Amino acid sequence: QGQLRESGGGSVQAGGSLRLSCAAVGYMHSRYSMGWFRQAPGKEREGVASIDRDGRTSYADSVKGRFTISQDSAENTLYLQMDSLQPEDTAMYSCAAYDGSPPLNSRAWRFGYWGRGTQVTVSS
Repeated sequence: QGQLRESGGGSVQAGGSLRLSCAAVGYMHSRYSMGWFRQAPGKEREGVASIDRDGRTSYADSVKGRFTISQDSAENTLYLQMDSLQPEDTAMYSCAAYDGSPPLNSRAWRFGYWGRGTQVTVSS
């Protein structure tokens, strides 16, 4: 069974940037839709960005124009470039893989594969 391993989180000031990585071990990204999700303390998990098997991307309204999802099939790695970070972006960020093409906000993602997450903290 495959595993997902996130990295790249950290603490930055508002306006800064981070790039998150999600390495897939044991299976190929190209067979799955991949997504980034985040959960802040006391809040529900929300979809941030996804990319399906055909390369189509989807973003939450709150991150459009600031975040970019991409993948390197050769490296079997998913990325999330986060620019113009704001304190409200503070959360635990997790990547997920799903054998299908669910919408970003679909509950189907719960039944996919998940990494353990990487913390992003943005200070004002």
